[in-house]
Amino acid sequence: MKNKGEIIIYQTPDNEIQLDVRLEEENIWLTQAQIATLFGTKRQAITKHLSNIFKENELDKISVSSILELTATDGKVYRTNFYNLDAILSIGYRVNSKNATRFRIWANKILKDYIIKGYSINEKLKLEQYNDLKQTIKLLSNVVKNKELTADEQQGLLQVITDYTYALDTLDKYDYQSLAIDGTTKKGKFRATYETAMSAIDVLRKKFGSGKLFGNEKDRSFESSINTIYQTFGGKELYPSIEEKAAMLLYLVTKNHSFSDGNKRIAAFLFLWFLDRNGVLYKPDGSRLIENNTLVALTLMIAESRSEEKDMMVKVVVNLINKNN
Repeated sequence: MKNKGEIIIYQTPDNEIQLDVRLEEENIWLTQAQIATLFGTKRQAITKHLSNIFKENELDKISVSSILELTATDGKVYRTNFYNLDAILSIGYRVNSKNATRFRIWANKILKDYIIKGYSINEKLKLEQYNDLKQTIKLLSNVVKNKELTADEQQGLLQVITDYTYALDTLDKYDYQSLAIDGTTKKGKFRATYETAMSAIDVLRKKFGSGKLFGNEKDRSFESSINTIYQTFGGKELYPSIEEKAAMLLYLVTKNHSFSDGNKRIAAFLFLWFLDRNGVLYKPDGSRLIENNTLVALTLMIAESRSEEKDMMVKVVVNLINKNN
């Protein structure tokens, strides 16, 4: 489990020394100035001891030091050399073994607790990740069982599970994270409205020569779907990224059956339309984030899913169009 610079406090039993200790990459890190404070000496002495430690090949400098960001008292962020527990203890044995022993006992307890906690969290997240994948496969099997599929639809279903498994494998490399919303686009160029969406549907109708029932609203649920993707709670958007909004739009239009005909086609079209208008449909190489047959398969999966599987389906869609996938 990687850590992004958690700060923990070390204090001696007599309260004479208190340090803000950096916990990162499953190790303890201090600056030269902090090490000097810990062992009650001058920074120049710490520099000399480190130089001798590296010169005598007691430790490898690259292995025990790292340049990390440090926020100074003036509020500015500086890149500073930090040294890990091995280096700190090596200095401690040369300067003050009593303080070094105290610090070693404290640090080892902190690291042990951290690793045990991290392992427990990772195991839980891996289980959630597995359950997400299992639910996805179940939805795929429901589609196959309940609908006679064309060759393109079959290929699309296979692509969904291939891409989704890849997304999970990618996440697994990042500390066994559960299926998560990550790497998304927070600020959009375009805000969809009921009017702009209906105009887009009208273009689709004319382009494909669909009948009068295509895109004919049965109720006001479509307008509600558009409003829902911008819904807020406590001043924060429930679907803060473009990808999440697009996924919810695909889900809601597919499930709400707002139109007399063409609900799935309209849902898939609006999904692409929304991503395109916000400038995130295409990858840097010009290829689309999602292929047509994969989108068809996703739409079929959503149609077959239960209402309690909504959040999981949205996560699946977002991960499949994730820029990191």
